[in-house]
Amino acid sequence: MHDRAFARAAVLKVATPADLPLQVERALAEDIGSGDVTAALIPTDRRASATVITREPAVICGLPYVEAIFAQLDPSVALSLHVVEGECVAAGQQLFTITGPARSLLIGERTALNFVQLLSATATLARRYADLVAGTGCRVLDTRKTIPGLRTAQKYAVRVGGATNHRVGLYDGILIKENHIAAAGSIAAAVGAARERHHALPIEVEVEDIAGLREAIAARADIALLDNFSLVAMREAVALNRRSQPPIRLEASGGVSEESIRDIALTGVDYVSVGAITKNVLAIDLSMRFS
Repeated sequence: MHDRAFARAAVLKVATPADLPLQVERALAEDIGSGDVTAALIPTDRRASATVITREPAVICGLPYVEAIFAQLDPSVALSLHVVEGECVAAGQQLFTITGPARSLLIGERTALNFVQLLSATATLARRYADLVAGTGCRVLDTRKTIPGLRTAQKYAVRVGGATNHRVGLYDGILIKENHIAAAGSIAAAVGAARERHHALPIEVEVEDIAGLREAIAARADIALLDNFSLVAMREAVALNRRSQPPIRLEASGGVSEESIRDIALTGVDYVSVGAITKNVLAIDLSMRFS
């Protein structure tokens, strides 16, 4: 039944992170250490079944991590999924059942729940923000404000939730900020240097006012990051950009909340970046019941 999760992921065009097995390996090693001394009290021939439920509504994410956890820990454990990756569920919904040696279920329980509760929380928040801008033509972006060591996992969850990834790290996109501009001498100089060295990478420039936006447009940056612009200033920026040939893309950032994001999207910006999606997550409440 777990194949349904991967079918859903394919429909959503959400590829799991390449480092998923390594993340799982590290998480298991962190928890198990030299061995689970409590699970060792259970007879080796004792078998059990356990079902995980959610105690609150959520967009479920992290099921491929559960599969990888028990594949690494004990391939004899059977996993049966009752939902698919990216599915919206109500409180009380059964998510998956694992059956096998009781020791293995107990050893892997916390690592499995940790991944699902965190990634489901991230996907749920991403879906909430994405739904708030639905129909505006604006896309919600995440940021690099992630849990250390779990960036690709959280960015995967953002995609499952229906939002869009910004750059993954410092290597796959250029974001020229105030200090970069000061060190380079000007926006034009910074963009020119970036274009010369990394012509294939997108170049984004953070601007603090309309004058800065004019410079970014003139320098032919790919994206301008409107840092803490008011709604009035955003509308002015959008109007200015539309008159430019060619126009560039505009991203709004700073102080974005669930209450403000739709008004921001309606100004006509292309993107709104929201650090809270990965930074302010509150784990989904899950429970595992043994039988």
